[in-house]
Amino acid sequence: MGLDYYKILGVDKGATDDDLKKAYRKLAMKWHPDKNPNNKKEAENKFKQISEAYEVLSDPQKRAVYDQYGEEGLKGQVPPPGAGGAGPGGATFFSTGGDGPNVFRFNPRNAEDIFAEFFGSSSPFGGMGGMGGGMGGMGGGPGMRTGGTRFSSSIFGDDIFGSAFGGAPEGHGMHTAGRAVKAPPIERKLPCSLEELYKGTTKKMKISREIADASGKTIPVEEILTIDVKPGWKKGTKITFPEKGNETPNTIPADLVFIIDEKPHPVFTRDGNDLVVTQKVPLADALTGYTVHLTTLDGRSLTVPISSVIHPGYEEVVRGEGMPIPKDPSRKGNLRIKFDIKFPTRLTADQKSGVKRLLGQ
Repeated sequence: MGLDYYKILGVDKGATDDDLKKAYRKLAMKWHPDKNPNNKKEAENKFKQISEAYEVLSDPQKRAVYDQYGEEGLKGQVPPPGAGGAGPGGATFFSTGGDGPNVFRFNPRNAEDIFAEFFGSSSPFGGMGGMGGGMGGMGGGPGMRTGGTRFSSSIFGDDIFGSAFGGAPEGHGMHTAGRAVKAPPIERKLPCSLEELYKGTTKKMKISREIADASGKTIPVEEILTIDVKPGWKKGTKITFPEKGNETPNTIPADLVFIIDEKPHPVFTRDGNDLVVTQKVPLADALTGYTVHLTTLDGRSLTVPISSVIHPGYEEVVRGEGMPIPKDPSRKGNLRIKFDIKFPTRLTADQKSGVKRLLGQ
């Protein structure tokens, strides 16, 4: 038995064009494979059926054939009885080689093409062109697509579709009440090492997107975006490239926003404009004096002698050896050295007596 297109869309046989559009919009967004990574195979099958049902029922000629002969007759698997000349609703049957005379042949279109045509782009939420692996130390990786945009999962993490599909209002970024609506901004993390944030760096990103030519036809283009990371920039700093999304009818392209993210460092952690480091020190050195040797983020050797007794909670502050202050990179925060004192696990009786004698107890 063939597919029941009305049941697939959840509409009755008297459904209007508006009913079909509402049903397709809701179901296509729910079952798009990109939104269902955990059950992608089932989603792909449902998405294909939803698209096929909408394609048939929204076309008067195909719908008329389907209503009279079902899916089999529509796809030419069973020649319609009494075929010849014009069919129901003006559908014309035609000969296709060995299929027999007067068979109406329907070949479903690609589900993604129907989705893109319906929403005005390959995502109902707008988007930008493809983005491959970065050129400035950002790595590469398998591309994923969001709103007509390919992002490298190694650059932006695995939750590619969280922001593209999560919670965006239905139809956002589409034509509304006769005026163009701007697509929501696309935000992605830009991982930077602590050294890059200390010294500043330049990252280059190659993106591909679709733009409209003079005739309104969209064509793919590639661009190199240059991101100048300034010394002292902090996690959460945003860099915006206005309207670098896909150009689609009745939609203002989305802004592309990179958000600075800080990679973990093996030695230093950042606290505002300060750098923090923890040194392990034996108890004997903590009591008698200790010298800290560090390599700074710009490659200098730093020696910090400590003559004070290092007690639990002691912190040595080296002024001006922290991160550059973004508004005035000539000034820097502080370096704060913390200590993890290694106490002996046990002492002999003679050692205990010696410690008491030395400490005057």
